[in-house]
Amino acid sequence: MIFIKRILVILILFISIVLITAYFMPKEYSVEREMTINKPADSIFKYVRSLKNQNEFSVWANMDPKMKVHYRGIDGMIGSVSSWESDVKEVGVGEQEITKITENRRLDFALRFKKPMDDTAVGFMSTEPISENQTKVKWGISGAIPYPTNIMLPLLRMDQMIGNDLQKGLENLKDKMEKK
Repeated sequence: MIFIKRILVILILFISIVLITAYFMPKEYSVEREMTINKPADSIFKYVRSLKNQNEFSVWANMDPKMKVHYRGIDGMIGSVSSWESDVKEVGVGEQEITKITENRRLDFALRFKKPMDDTAVGFMSTEPISENQTKVKWGISGAIPYPTNIMLPLLRMDQMIGNDLQKGLENLKDKMEKK
């Protein structure tokens, strides 16, 4: 009986330490990458504001050639939605909706993931002219992981995990834009 009580006390202490630690850990993440592209800002912005075009340079969209994609609304306008379904775990099921457009500067969107996890995030793409024929393009995603699962945030290394995909997507975008 003493053995079971000690196991229970140890278990309760362990769970308490985890919950207390999670309470003080960050719950939000934000990942950004940027790249200079040798094209005018307006032509890049016109291209990236289209959800259909985003699927051409996005790493996630290219992971599954059999992915089903559906579009609602007027592409490139506030309220337009791109939804996807894939059996590939890294792609899953979800949708992206354009929520705000600052003409020739910034595109904000909501990301709603349904599988393999139910989650939401927000993202943006921005264009900033450096010169007449050079543009700094930024791509960012941010979100929150609820308590107490936020204790996993440092282990997930979101900056590396998402950041590598954003970087590769920007490289794909650079290749596409500079070949035009």
